[in-house]
Amino acid sequence: MNSDWITPDWPAPAQVRACVTTRDGGVSTLPYASLNLGNHVGDVPAHVVQNRARVRAVLPAEPVWLKQAHGLLVADAALAQSETEADASVARQPERVCVVMTADCLPVLFCDHAGTVVGAAHAGWRGLADGILEHTVAAMQVPAGQIMAWLGPAIGPAQFEVGDEVRAIFVSNLPAATAAFQPGKPGKWLADIYQLARLRLARLGVHQVYGGGLCTYTDAARFYSYRRDGITGRMASLIWLASA
Repeated sequence: MNSDWITPDWPAPAQVRACVTTRDGGVSTLPYASLNLGNHVGDVPAHVVQNRARVRAVLPAEPVWLKQAHGLLVADAALAQSETEADASVARQPERVCVVMTADCLPVLFCDHAGTVVGAAHAGWRGLADGILEHTVAAMQVPAGQIMAWLGPAIGPAQFEVGDEVRAIFVSNLPAATAAFQPGKPGKWLADIYQLARLRLARLGVHQVYGGGLCTYTDAARFYSYRRDGITGRMASLIWLASA
């Protein structure tokens, strides 16, 4: 893998491969410099094609690039086509690469203990509140206690300001979510998206949860951040099963 990329720190089976790109190593120019992988953010299309080709060069197959919509659809990576509308994908066959793109939203990677299925989910606050993690776990079709998850780079709890209505949505669904919100300015709260994800996964029975703590907003050298910059690129979180 590219030395600038991030390798998840979790005890996944040997056949599970995963990585997260950073903003380094591509051809895009400001404000997308340099490894922007999003083809929907205003970057020069030819630059995105070149950037995706650089990522593809170190993967076993072309990733299943999704058209993310902050929804609840989970694609089967063996069947999905490029730009399939979904916010997560799962794969059981080797060399089917699941991928989600983010720039503050939370990417969550999944695998089971036996290394028979993997998944990737794009969890912005809306998708997280509506149940994208629950839908992804269900699509993996293995007991929740056999699943582990890794939380990738996202906007950190000191930067993720939300309104009363967002807090109310989470707390009404899961009262324990109260602990994930700290008071901010009047009518505003600082939300810990990592804690919110852990709480929802724990409710499912997924207790092996790793990662968290990489803030896209504060680490401008490595990560894109929509909240920080407005016009910006996208990183990719990828996971697949290696061939035997």
